[in-house]
Amino acid sequence: MEDKDLMESELLVIKGVCDLYLHGSIESTTAEVHAAFKDALNTSLDIQNKIYNLMAEKGWYKTDTVEQQKIDTVKQKFANK
Repeated sequence: MEDKDLMESELLVIKGVCDLYLHGSIESTTAEVHAAFKDALNTSLDIQNKIYNLMAEKGWYKTDTVEQQKIDTVKQKFANK
């Protein structure tokens, strides 16, 4: 398995973990459980960010740029609602 493929897999896994911890914190019924999920979520988000930054440095995670006109059009659309 190539390094890029491995990193993509790791990123997908950590995103899934973040989703689980988020829902755990939202649905928790006690302050202690909420705090435990919240701490785990924050740790997982830090890991996700490190993986993303590494992939971006290597050019493995590319993002598209959007024209300012398109951004302004969407902003105006939702501002009118």
